[in-house]
Amino acid sequence: MPDYPPLTLPDDPKLLRNITHFARALRKAGLPVGPGRVLDAVRAVAAAGFTSRQDFYWALHACFVTKPEQRVVFAQVFRLFWRDPRYLEQMMAAMLPAIRGVQEERPAKPAEKRAAEALLDGMLEQPDLPEAEQEGTEIEIDASRTMSAEERLRTLDFEQMSTAEIAAAKRILAQLKLPVTPIQSRRLMAAPRGQRADWRRTLRNAARQGGDLQQIARAKRRIRWPNLVVLCDISGSMSQYSRIILHFLHAAANARGTSGGQGWARVHGFTFGTRLTNITRHLAQRDVDAALAAAGAEAQDWEGGTRIGDCLHAFNRDWSRRVMGQGAVVLLITDGLDRGDAEGLSREMQRLQLSSRRLIWLNPLLRWDGFAPKAQGIRAMLPYTDSFRAGHSIASLQDLAQVISSPSDAGEKARLMGML
Repeated sequence: MPDYPPLTLPDDPKLLRNITHFARALRKAGLPVGPGRVLDAVRAVAAAGFTSRQDFYWALHACFVTKPEQRVVFAQVFRLFWRDPRYLEQMMAAMLPAIRGVQEERPAKPAEKRAAEALLDGMLEQPDLPEAEQEGTEIEIDASRTMSAEERLRTLDFEQMSTAEIAAAKRILAQLKLPVTPIQSRRLMAAPRGQRADWRRTLRNAARQGGDLQQIARAKRRIRWPNLVVLCDISGSMSQYSRIILHFLHAAANARGTSGGQGWARVHGFTFGTRLTNITRHLAQRDVDAALAAAGAEAQDWEGGTRIGDCLHAFNRDWSRRVMGQGAVVLLITDGLDRGDAEGLSREMQRLQLSSRRLIWLNPLLRWDGFAPKAQGIRAMLPYTDSFRAGHSIASLQDLAQVISSPSDAGEKARLMGML
């Protein structure tokens, strides 16, 4: 640990206390903030000054943020702690449950609930009941039309989840199964009760008996298990979704096998943003945290830009023949917001669809009722997908099992194709 020189503080260091409380809130929100970084932040603010709001923000940002995925949480905590004079009222409104049917006027922004939980830790207590209710007034609540906590979590958008809800969602996704129907091969295998006659083996056995045909050998078609290939977008607009979906991908990769049809022959994982990264070998680790940490270290384009066409071209050129054999099912997880060459993107999507047994596109933007294929990237990709589904919640991932087992399930593709 580096040695820090003595720090000269004013007699009434309120700014230091505020920075310390701010660092404590960041730590509760999930950022690894220690005393050393607090001292670095104090020195940075002393050097940069705090007359400019922008200089103050980036001085703290440079000291407390070490990974791209921490930027959103830092921005929300900073906005609530330093910038917004009504931050306490907004946090209370975000954290307290709705009373008498009054719902929030707007959905929570990304990481807003986590920031509110960090700043209001220990402050949310049970509200005091009126005297009439304290004296024993019986209150009847009709819960027939309310959702349970688990059901609400299943349908909640990943981007609107709090820290505790994200942890619960990851635990649920780790238990999910993605069963797959085996594929009947053209090759035959010996089977005493097979429906086909194996004339080659029958004649071979007869030759061993001097030409005496004693029994007709039977055979049946072999079954094999397809591969699962997942292409996951990790650009800035997809970061929160991709991290949780990679937990689900890790569970599928470690549950592979032919026992009971609960797995795949092999699960191949790729991430893409501005470049394509193969993370298959990292998913083989049993520990999910170690696996995703290794995958994140190798993929250097987290929360960057998006070049879907170039990344699909790299996959089709370098990896398609290696991993797409034996009738692989492809899951493409992206919002389709690409500003590159639309014709090149269409060409690569067509090649990807022709190489796969089934191409399923999960798009978090489909959660909106008013979603329309207006972006040129979505318009270029949509015609070459076999099924177009939402991918923003636990329920949408649980529906994947039915989608994969139903070849005729096209999701929302037909409806959106009519809008093109």
